[in-house]
Amino acid sequence: MKTYSATHADIDKKWILIDAEGVVLGRLASIVAMRLRGKHKATFTPHMDMGDNVIVINADKVQMTGKKRDEHFYWHTGHPGGIKSRTKQQILDGAHPERVVFQAVKRMLPGNRLSRQQMTNLRIYAGAEHPHEAQSPEVLDVKAMNKKNTRS
Repeated sequence: MKTYSATHADIDKKWILIDAEGVVLGRLASIVAMRLRGKHKATFTPHMDMGDNVIVINADKVQMTGKKRDEHFYWHTGHPGGIKSRTKQQILDGAHPERVVFQAVKRMLPGNRLSRQQMTNLRIYAGAEHPHEAQSPEVLDVKAMNKKNTRS
């Protein structure tokens, strides 16, 4: 038996719509990362970008368990003493609340060129509106997958 390796002609990309309202952040990010890589497909090939295009709406209404809203995201400006931080709650209350979901998904992917290419297939919106109706995305109900995916 030979090992299957997909080619560019074998790749079939779909559009997936996920509503993040009330969904726990880590569980949402792991499902989105799996869809972006294509690991949910039987024809998964590790060196190919064969994942789906994922649209996440209501990213500002994502839930977190415990004290995770008080945890910090750190970055460095490149200047001496230039370490900066912001809590997840501050980012969610700020102008770009979708960055919390973006960072969570990004950190669940491997840090290589392929994952940076796969991240271009992710679109995150803070509200319920998105400009991708023409692609007729399939709705993926993350809340119904597991009762632990939501927090009441």
